[in-house]
Amino acid sequence: MSTATLAGRRALVTGGSRGIGAGTVRRLAADGAAVAFTYSASAAEADKLVAEVTADGGKAVAIQADAADPGQTEAAVARAVAELGGLDIVVNNVAVGHFAPIDDYPAEEFDRLVAINIGSMFWTIRSALAHLGQGARIINIGSINADRVPVPGFSVYAMTKGAVASFTRGLARELGPRGITVNNVQPGPVDTDANPADGEFSELAKQIIALGRYGQTNEVAALVSFLAGPEAGFVTGANLNVDGGYTA
Repeated sequence: MSTATLAGRRALVTGGSRGIGAGTVRRLAADGAAVAFTYSASAAEADKLVAEVTADGGKAVAIQADAADPGQTEAAVARAVAELGGLDIVVNNVAVGHFAPIDDYPAEEFDRLVAINIGSMFWTIRSALAHLGQGARIINIGSINADRVPVPGFSVYAMTKGAVASFTRGLARELGPRGITVNNVQPGPVDTDANPADGEFSELAKQIIALGRYGQTNEVAALVSFLAGPEAGFVTGANLNVDGGYTA
């Protein structure tokens, strides 16, 4: 019998080809889950991740989908269910950012952030619920910017992440009677291609972080895997910061 904590579980990770999403795919697979993940344009990165997980003895399936399109989002859930034979864990990771003062904020970028950061989460969960039973896990990846916005220009992004936190709490109440937990992981600055630890704003961010460093994707993925596992059965409706003390 496998000792892997997620053995036999089937997971879908949105936006899973890079950054925190890819770290989450690796960790869930390492802990025994079969994992499907979506990607938008980075096909080479997606194929590389599938090969990596497969070489390590796991199962990963890459699914191309435009997160801003509800139809493609619903189709991605259906394909994940078909490929994995069901679904037990949903990780809503896909997100985009655009940062500008409110009076200069492009309307098309506002629509894009709302469609992806909020809409994709809604449509993914709505589509997945028909396949999620007792003991299923929904884990949203938000941001500490829902709680703290230290610089100008982040208002729209923070708004979308505040919506993730609120939706998590409401859905935990709604789905609790069905035995499904819903939680929100809120990363602080994490070293990724989109936000490198040596990037333009990194020195300012490190001054705010209590630990004085950026986080690593595996540190976020570890919490996601715990929330997806059997020991987190009494954790729901929580907004959990992984931020090195950024909000301390």
